[in-house]
Amino acid sequence: MGEAIVSDLLTEILIPVAAVIGIAFAVIQFVFVSKVKVSPERQGVPSSNNKNGLDDYLLAEEEEGGNEHNVAVKCAEIQNAISEGATSFLFTEYQYVGIFMVAFAILIFLFLGSVEGFSTREQPCTYSKDKACKPALFNAIFSTVAFLLGAITSVVSGFLGMKIATFANARTTLEARKGVGKAFITAFRSGAVMGFLLAANGLLVLYISINLFKLYYADDWEGLFEAITGYGLGGSSMALFGRVGGGIYTKAADVGADLVGKVERNIPEDDPRNPAVIADNVGDNVGDIAGMGSDLFGSYAESSCAALVVASISSFGVNHDFTGMCFPLLISSMGIIVCLITTLFATDFFEIKAVKEIEPALKRQLIISTALMTVGIAIVSWLALPSSFTIFSFGTQKEVKNWELFFCVAIGLWAGLVIGFVTEYYTSNAYSPVQDVADSCRTGAATNVIFGLALGYKSVIIPIFAIAISIFVSFSLAAMYGIAVAALGMLSTIATGLAIDAYGPISDNAGGIAEMAGMSHKVRERTDALDAAGNTTAAIGKGFAIGSAALVSLALFGAFVSRAAISKVDVLTPKVFIGLIVGAMLPYWFSAMTMKSVGSAALKMVEEVRRQFNDIPGLLEGTTKPDYATCVKISTDASIKEMIPPGALVMLTPLIVGTFFGVETLSGVLAGSLVSGVQIAISASNTGGAWDNAKKYIEAGASEHAKSLGPKGSDPHKAAVIGDTIGDPLKDTSGPSLNILIKLMAVESLVFAPFFATHGGLLFKIF
Repeated sequence: MGEAIVSDLLTEILIPVAAVIGIAFAVIQFVFVSKVKVSPERQGVPSSNNKNGLDDYLLAEEEEGGNEHNVAVKCAEIQNAISEGATSFLFTEYQYVGIFMVAFAILIFLFLGSVEGFSTREQPCTYSKDKACKPALFNAIFSTVAFLLGAITSVVSGFLGMKIATFANARTTLEARKGVGKAFITAFRSGAVMGFLLAANGLLVLYISINLFKLYYADDWEGLFEAITGYGLGGSSMALFGRVGGGIYTKAADVGADLVGKVERNIPEDDPRNPAVIADNVGDNVGDIAGMGSDLFGSYAESSCAALVVASISSFGVNHDFTGMCFPLLISSMGIIVCLITTLFATDFFEIKAVKEIEPALKRQLIISTALMTVGIAIVSWLALPSSFTIFSFGTQKEVKNWELFFCVAIGLWAGLVIGFVTEYYTSNAYSPVQDVADSCRTGAATNVIFGLALGYKSVIIPIFAIAISIFVSFSLAAMYGIAVAALGMLSTIATGLAIDAYGPISDNAGGIAEMAGMSHKVRERTDALDAAGNTTAAIGKGFAIGSAALVSLALFGAFVSRAAISKVDVLTPKVFIGLIVGAMLPYWFSAMTMKSVGSAALKMVEEVRRQFNDIPGLLEGTTKPDYATCVKISTDASIKEMIPPGALVMLTPLIVGTFFGVETLSGVLAGSLVSGVQIAISASNTGGAWDNAKKYIEAGASEHAKSLGPKGSDPHKAAVIGDTIGDPLKDTSGPSLNILIKLMAVESLVFAPFFATHGGLLFKIF
């Protein structure tokens, strides 16, 4: 079959070196951002010939009639308030999540340890009965440790992302005084810090875990990589609470601020007179930054674990080919290097000189990273894989060529780009779908809602075909391993994807700070332009997350079916069909819980904002400060309380179904939740994104059509705000959380598969 060109020793060096380079690059970007001082000192104005400087026509005048010293002081105060609010919320959330983490770790140990009665004797291997594998008790211990490592890495990733975002928002605002180009570079570099830290840390911790576990497992690669799946479970379980809790927090504040401020009181977005404005800005960080960071880390961890589990029982594992085994990690390592080069195109090789160049610059990042990564995948496939090898496929070994595996990864990569651009088409106000939604606001909120829902349903079509083609091609070439590496291909440029995604909330906060600090209209125009581009790229990021979740879940499903020794999943079998129909219902149940949670929290927020406007004299006139702290507390308390039931639904379903109904019914539940969850997630995210950008389209008034619908405060604008308010929980809470639901249930089922296969189906055994 031939041998790989890259030796095992070189592989041992290359993976950690790539991770360290990613971390070093993140630190360098952070140093650049930190050079922007949030202080009262006068900021120097760059010359027009300075690298990354701006032409004279972009340089802002001093704040019109304002005092620059006071503006800088205000920016620093607002940034501190947002940072303190976000830190306080995350610490409160992590206290609750920490309790869950410990409790679930104990559950993993008890369930997996009981498979062989906590035996310390070696047992026959699952796939090679003639060989002896490590005792079940130690598998339980190492799975528990892997779970805790994944959970801690996910929490740290989200927290670091939030701290970086709150560090950068006021700096982006202050740079916007010099021009839109300077502000763009600051926001993008800040996003890159998060992207590279998360990608590199995730890779490094996984690689170190594998090497430490190998000290005990030695040649038992089957047991080693089965235990490593706990890493993906830990990452995704933390992501679920981060996404749901952060999503409820941000949307409760956003809905309260919009309904009372914009619609009832007719004051601008982010107006400092609005009591919910600080909570709204805090929410952008805890939901869109910390939540998204944990979410994509979970996808990366799970796709890596799924690929490693299948590879461990293929020729890579049988022949102890460490380089071939680490192919998924080498792909991620190449991704870090490619994303590093790609980032330089945004920060060093090209300059943003006008508002209209912002969105093309961000889209260029996606195209460049995808093109370069295709070459990178080809290099890794040629150097790290033997010319021919076998892959485990439901009890048989399928022969695969290295070029076939290249196509599997590449098709996942390009499918991600297709999903991203389709998402952009349906959510950007530069195209007709969103403009049609904006136009429907002429006749009120009802027609706006109808058009928005229709757009969301229609936007599902092409992404599903892209996912379907990816599944068919990758499975035909390399069975379930092909699907796992296709998911990894979609996530291989995660550093760039996260940089673009984090850029959006940072720009959004920058606009809010500009409004609250009383900066000039020109500065606010620039931050609004940054925010509008970020809003579209955030939707693209959600598209990537959902698409990769579908592939990851299917790969994990295949690994679960193999590990649970299910020969085939027959939907005509009653046990499977009842699981299928219940599984298809779960995303609806989950969405109902999260949306109602946002509604309940928003109701309290609306009442509090109304109370303050009615009871605090001089608030609307701007002579009295609102009570921001009470609104922050409402969002915090509501999100912590409301995140528990949806989280419990997702975490307990596989345990209950597997234990009482068995692995066949559980396989039906996983298939049903995957099929319906992907559709709902895409339509919800795109509907919400379209409503948001339809509102921004009217507010910007950049075309004659948009001007005919405006200005702010007009009836069409109010209808657009209502649509945006309805879409908030869809695009920022329910939609993004659904991709975690389908991944988390699949990886949890895989981790507990030994227990379910041995002791599951209690009800069917009794009756």
